[in-house]
Amino acid sequence: MLRINPVLFIIVLFVAGFAAAYSIRFTPQRAQTEGKALIGGPFSLIDTDGKRVTDRNFRGKLMLVMFGYTHCPDVCPTELQNIAEVMDKLGADASQVAPVFITVDPQRDTKEVLASYVKAVSPVITGLTGSPDEVASAAKAYRVYFRKAGGGTEDYTVDHSAFIYLMDREGNYITHFMFNTPPDTMVHAIKRHISGDKSS
Repeated sequence: MLRINPVLFIIVLFVAGFAAAYSIRFTPQRAQTEGKALIGGPFSLIDTDGKRVTDRNFRGKLMLVMFGYTHCPDVCPTELQNIAEVMDKLGADASQVAPVFITVDPQRDTKEVLASYVKAVSPVITGLTGSPDEVASAAKAYRVYFRKAGGGTEDYTVDHSAFIYLMDREGNYITHFMFNTPPDTMVHAIKRHISGDKSS
């Protein structure tokens, strides 16, 4: 009859248990990586002509969405200039892209203020504002962080995320561009999705 060494048996059990625990701990969890990114969604805001605009007004076009404000000292002017350059570089393909600038400072960014600001950069950029609740709802849909800094009623800044989002023709998230992404990089990404070639 085969006799099993108790010490050896315990060692084997220990090694097997350790291996199982290691496997469970370091096996990728697919449920956490699959599915669509939870960025983007419905919004209802006011354009610089005072008209109600929703996300559905941009269906059929790719969207470049940026959140910022007109009193922003550096990031917003730089990124809006980059968007304007992107639209110029797209040439004929620019007609298939809708660049949208949504304020995170509705207190100061009235439709008149916003109209003057975006038109000074590029007439093709759509500026959107709204009530504080409407702006907060749009920012929440795009996972945008913003917070008023300073206690003044007029002399204050707004800390905010500095991403430009590329959305597809149905308003779904494709990718985003970090602050100071070169316009040529954005143009390349946009043209890939216009042509439908997403493999390169």
